[in-house]
Amino acid sequence: MSRLTRQTLRGTWAPVLLPVAPDEAIDFRRLADELAALVSAGLDGIYTNGTASEFHCLEEDEYDRITDVVARACREAGVPCQLGASHMSGQVSLRRIRVAAAYDPAAIQVILPDWCPLSAAEVLSAIDRMAREAGRSPLVLYNPPHAKTRLTPALFGRLAAEFPQLIGVKVAGGDAAWFEQMRALAGDLAIFVAGHRLASGLRQGASGAYSNVACMNPRAAVSWYQAMRADPAAAEDVETRLNTFLAAHVLPLQAAGYGNAALDKALAAIGGWAPIGIRLRWPYRSVPAPVVAALRPVARDELPEFFPAAP
Repeated sequence: MSRLTRQTLRGTWAPVLLPVAPDEAIDFRRLADELAALVSAGLDGIYTNGTASEFHCLEEDEYDRITDVVARACREAGVPCQLGASHMSGQVSLRRIRVAAAYDPAAIQVILPDWCPLSAAEVLSAIDRMAREAGRSPLVLYNPPHAKTRLTPALFGRLAAEFPQLIGVKVAGGDAAWFEQMRALAGDLAIFVAGHRLASGLRQGASGAYSNVACMNPRAAVSWYQAMRADPAAAEDVETRLNTFLAAHVLPLQAAGYGNAALDKALAAIGGWAPIGIRLRWPYRSVPAPVVAALRPVARDELPEFFPAAP
C-alpha cells in the first residue's frame, strides 16, 4: 500500500463503523457488507479504530481481527487505508501500532495517552516512541476536543518540525484565527477537520476530513467534496443546510448524553447505505430506533443531496 505524505494526505475519508450484535459480539458478516459499500464509494480512503469505530471498547483479539479484515479488503480493492492504533493506555497503543505497522498501511492513526494530561515534554516523548514503533509507517495524530491533552498550534508546530513521520492531524478545527496560527506554526502538516465543516475548512487551509458526513452516505460525501473543488459556493450552501440540520436534530441528542459514536451510527442508519445498526457496546447508549426513524424523512427533505435516487 502506498504510504501517504503531508502533501498527499487529502480528501474525504470514511470511518469503519462497528456492527454490534445483541450479545455485544462484533457481527463480521455485516462488517463485510459495510466494507463492500465503502470500498466502492470512491472515497479518498477508509480508516479504522477512531471514536466512531469504538476503539475504546475493543478487546485486543478483536482489534487484531478488525485490522486484518479491513486491511485485506482495502488492499484487494486498491483503496488507501489508515489503520487506527488508538487506546487510552500508551502501552496498549504501542502494541496496536506494531500490529498495524505489519500491514504497511497508508498511515497509522494514534492518540496521546489519555488518563492524565501530558506536559509538552511528555507529548514529544509520546510521539517519538510511537514513531519508532511505527517503523516506516506515517503517523496521523487524532486530537479531539474531549482529549485530556489539547494541543495548541505552537505545539503542533514543534511536533511537525521534530517528527517528519507525523504527516497530519485530526482535529475539530477552529475559527479564522486558529487556522491562521496553524498555517504560520504547523508547517505543511495536513489538517483534517470535522466532516460537517469541510467546505469552509478547505477555504481556510484544511486538507480534508475523517468524515462524520460519510457516515450518513459515503458516496454523497464524495460528491460533496468534488463540489467543493468545482463550485465552492454551492458546496458551502450544502454545509450551511447540513449544520442547520445537525444543530436542530443531532446536537440535542448530544446534549441529552448520547456520545459521538452513537450519533455517527444514527447518521448511518438514517442514510441506510449499509446494515450497520445503531447498537453500541456497554456502557454506552444507542440513539433509540424510533428517534432515528423519525429523523430519516426530515433528513431526506432538508438534505436531498445525501439521498440520491436509486439507479
